[in-house]
Amino acid sequence: MHILVTGGAGYIGSHTCVELLNDGYEVIVVDNLSNSSEESLKRVETITGKQIDFHKVDLLDRESLNAVFNTTSIQAVIHFAGLKAVGESISIPLSYYHNNVTGTLILCEIMKSHNVKNMVFSSSATVYGEPKSVPIKEDFPVSAANPYGRSKLMIEDILRDLFVSDNRFNIALLRYFNPVGAHPGGSIGEDPNDIPNNLLPYISQVAVGKLPELSVFGGDYPTPDGTGIRDYIHVMDLAKGHIKALSKLESAPGIVTYNLGTGQGYSVLEMVEAFEKASGKKIPYKIIDRRQGDIAACYADPSLAKIELNWSAEQTMATFVRPPTGHGFFRNTKIRYSAGYIIS
Repeated sequence: MHILVTGGAGYIGSHTCVELLNDGYEVIVVDNLSNSSEESLKRVETITGKQIDFHKVDLLDRESLNAVFNTTSIQAVIHFAGLKAVGESISIPLSYYHNNVTGTLILCEIMKSHNVKNMVFSSSATVYGEPKSVPIKEDFPVSAANPYGRSKLMIEDILRDLFVSDNRFNIALLRYFNPVGAHPGGSIGEDPNDIPNNLLPYISQVAVGKLPELSVFGGDYPTPDGTGIRDYIHVMDLAKGHIKALSKLESAPGIVTYNLGTGQGYSVLEMVEAFEKASGKKIPYKIIDRRQGDIAACYADPSLAKIELNWSAEQTMATFVRPPTGHGFFRNTKIRYSAGYIIS
């Protein structure tokens, strides 16, 4: 079975490619490499001993994307590609709407023209906006608090309308929370090109001296220590959730929505403390103003995914912050960073 993975060279996409290949799927990746590297796919091939059919293609390039569909019989799409930084989305909202929404429209049009009817969509917990309570269930009201989240919500609505227009489509909307961690071998992980937007790679860069200190956005939230609380889910658990969702589509469920999270929230300072204990490194930080678009607390009720996908997160915070097996921690400063891990 041939699966097209958009954004497959990225953080979550590359880990999902590992799981797909290990499960016997044939994987085709399209990625424009705007915030990723083809090196991650080479490492995926090394990990699995299997090959990926890679195409450097932007979803906005209709002709090139259509050519990929022309060359391979694709049975399903896992759609990760898109801009994803909350803060940046507030600064350049038009870029986010154009890239994320228009790119998805082009993808769906080409899927429809090639009679490809199955999609797993990488949505986000940001579609819940400022939830009135936690944990968050899939039937909670949706109202995103920033352009990134609104782009995800717009795409969800587009996909629902697509299903209404053609009920031969089967679409899984996966709303996942805060991905962290790396593959156990440490050869792939989160390695942002610029200053990290996510917490653990930011902490990692402070730990090795690349950045002087961690900026904590807001210390006056109505939480026990004043910092924001999030549901941190290990990227390998998240990758497995996509495989389960792909299998679910084989039963022709129509359009379905699932939270992928642990059901447990941790504050920023709790994560910093856990990292310090695991690494033996002190992480200097300063509390700065809240970031526009952020909320106080956000963690999942993942029970529906447990019931319908037979999926639940298996890894705990201890695995989020420890180095992968076989890799010396902080051996030197000329190293790459991997979502809470440092890898050579």
